[in-house]
Amino acid sequence: MRISRAHLDQVIAHAVRDAPDECCGLLAVRDGDVVGVHELENVLNGPKVFGFELGGSSYPRAMMAIDDEDAEASVLYHSHTRSAPYPSQTDINFGRDRNRLPGVEWLIVGTKGAEPEVRSYLIDADGEVTEVPVTVLD
Repeated sequence: MRISRAHLDQVIAHAVRDAPDECCGLLAVRDGDVVGVHELENVLNGPKVFGFELGGSSYPRAMMAIDDEDAEASVLYHSHTRSAPYPSQTDINFGRDRNRLPGVEWLIVGTKGAEPEVRSYLIDADGEVTEVPVTVLD
């Protein structure tokens, strides 16, 4: 995945703004390049809630917008506010579910430290996690 500094900054700003709740969203990708950021509603927000769930009307609206951009929803992003930006067991279980968003890349923003940390992964059907590079374009 290749992402512009502006798009990555938008994702990071979403993660920081929603903390201590986790944020979630989709990246519209065309030919390996991110062409849009679509913030989604996390229906699991609130005190002492860990995790995210795509829900509300934001998800179908984002999917239609991504289709209108002639792109694919091939990257799911979310934040980890209390742990490192590495897929949790819940993330792995979601990633293994081929009925949800099969084969998407997982961009995770860690907001626990002094500066946000961004890493990206693929999760296969067996739950194997592979880190993939994030190329930031200026």
